[in-house]
Amino acid sequence: MVPTTDPSTYLPAQPISGDLTDQMLQTDFWTDDLVAAAGIPIVDVPFVTVGGGIGSFVTVDYLRIAGVPTSQMRVLSTLDFPWQTYEYLTRVSQVPRPERIRSDSASRPDNIWGFPSYGFAEGMKKFDLKVLWGLFSEPIFSDYYTPKAGNVFEQLERESKRIGYDEMLVKGLVRIVRRRYGGGYFTILTPPEGASATKRVAFRSQYVHIAVGYPGLKFLPELQKYRTENNDYRHIVNAYEAHEHVYERLVQTPSTVLVRGGGIVASRILQRLMDDREKHGAQTNIVHLFRTYINGTNDGYGNEGDPRPGGGKTRITMRRRGGNGWAYQGFNYPKSVWGGQLKAQVRKLDGEQRAELYKRMGGTNTPWRKSWQRQMNQGRAEGWYHCVVGTVDSMEPSGERILNQVRTAQGVVPVEVDFVIDCTGLEADIAEHRLLKDLLEHGGASRNPVGRLNVDRNFELIGTQSGGGAVYASGATTLGGYFPGVDTFLGLQVAAQEIYGDLQKRGFCKRIGPVRSTGQWWKWLAGSAP
Repeated sequence: MVPTTDPSTYLPAQPISGDLTDQMLQTDFWTDDLVAAAGIPIVDVPFVTVGGGIGSFVTVDYLRIAGVPTSQMRVLSTLDFPWQTYEYLTRVSQVPRPERIRSDSASRPDNIWGFPSYGFAEGMKKFDLKVLWGLFSEPIFSDYYTPKAGNVFEQLERESKRIGYDEMLVKGLVRIVRRRYGGGYFTILTPPEGASATKRVAFRSQYVHIAVGYPGLKFLPELQKYRTENNDYRHIVNAYEAHEHVYERLVQTPSTVLVRGGGIVASRILQRLMDDREKHGAQTNIVHLFRTYINGTNDGYGNEGDPRPGGGKTRITMRRRGGNGWAYQGFNYPKSVWGGQLKAQVRKLDGEQRAELYKRMGGTNTPWRKSWQRQMNQGRAEGWYHCVVGTVDSMEPSGERILNQVRTAQGVVPVEVDFVIDCTGLEADIAEHRLLKDLLEHGGASRNPVGRLNVDRNFELIGTQSGGGAVYASGATTLGGYFPGVDTFLGLQVAAQEIYGDLQKRGFCKRIGPVRSTGQWWKWLAGSAP
């Protein structure tokens, strides 16, 4: 296949419909003639990645370092730059650019070598002994170092320019990837209005990579019911929605807010609410609803001695500290999932055994931070921060407020508030994403033991083979596979490394051996193209 370097070359001279036909939608394998008969122009390029977020970015970054030119790859995305969605989510969940995200110092999506780490680079830039000592003494004498969001985005932008990311980017929406007779795949792109003379464009490739992030947000039933029945999308919000109006109102008017959830997002929302009390004089009362209250050593099931199935005595190697409702853990997963015993263990497990281990090492948790621990202690002492343990039976309007009927161990308790911020982190089923649904129904893809996309140890989608072609997937949609921690910076890089390794065996790219790796690192340091 001869790659097309100029996207404008797929625009036909005369405008035609170029749309999907019923026959195409109902057919699992497409021929070249079937696509051509529909009037859909075809672009030939060996490798296509769909999504255009950080998962796509780290994958093409690996392949560029492995010698693949930009002309051989295309990134199909609605995003303008890879970190666009991530920056939006961090900002609305109260982690703006000056704040620190929950990521390890060496987890650099802009740097496959992880050196210099974010922490080392920050410490040496101004020779900040506090930062350098923190790196040396973590986590015994110091909290884990985590990078500032703004620095992460700036470094991603630098690497994006270095590898020629914009040369590979083609804007548009992808809803279908179908197998091709004779091998390879057709990826159907819907370009922005006015960008093409046809409604669709088909990218014919040997390899496809899917990195579409989370399928979407899913509200708890009672929250969704209240929002739709009362047409109220201002007083009940999800932490991942834009909701700055809530904080503006709380600063202006003494109010009560109900925060639901016990993970990292809930801790960030609480810190924002408490910061506004300290810095702006807000008179906010906070009611914090926990579904499961952690009061000591715990694992993915809950407290030590939890009577629920699978609970009881926690394994000494799986324990983490907890208290005041929270399970404390430095990162999303124990660090050994990226290169230690847990990574090796998961690669050997299948079926329910793997699902069981995921439950134990996962679970809702948050890092321990001195600043908001102090704030919570102050809130408890002064009476403006209260914890409730239970579930919400119903929600109904009460004048201008919201009445929550909370079922606790002591019975149903009415909780009346002005705002509800949902931090439960519920995710939609993968079948609610149209591309993933089509892969499940027509592409041969299947689900893994926890319900996400079923990938092998090389992150190839099991069941989607087409001749010598392969479909790979990485990110949150593959959680539950042979590698944990997939929805993290380092996890995305591990997936990219496995995908690169498989493509290298297939002859698509060069091997990143010691000589090439060293030379490419110096190019990275100098900011020169791979």
